[in-house]
Amino acid sequence: MKQSDSATQKTDAEWRQELSPEQYAVLRQAATEAPFTGALLQNKESGMYLCGACGAPLFRSDSKYDSGCGWPSFTHPETRENVRLLDDDSHGMHRTEVRCKRCDSHLGHVFDDGPGPEGTRYCINSLALGFQKHS
Repeated sequence: MKQSDSATQKTDAEWRQELSPEQYAVLRQAATEAPFTGALLQNKESGMYLCGACGAPLFRSDSKYDSGCGWPSFTHPETRENVRLLDDDSHGMHRTEVRCKRCDSHLGHVFDDGPGPEGTRYCINSLALGFQKHS
């Protein structure tokens, strides 16, 4: 995982070289990992969840909760400036896609059925995330 402000300048070949085939499918082709398979789904450590492509800080561990959906779920992003929300009408339904604002990588989707004051559930692929433990 590289941290770079020029991440959006990368070519497709560079992304393919840097990411595993599974990460590439999720982050660059908007695939979805199988539910209940992600390495970070059960993570309970304190820290920051980062973009798996560029390292941008996305979600604090204290915003993570078990929604039972099979993917890591968060009530809100660390800062709204680090995510971009897009309409997604694929698969015969309307959803809101979540992308990393820095590198335009697909992260997952946000739904209006979460806890907390905003009522949002950011349903994010583990393959789209890195994790930095607080020391």
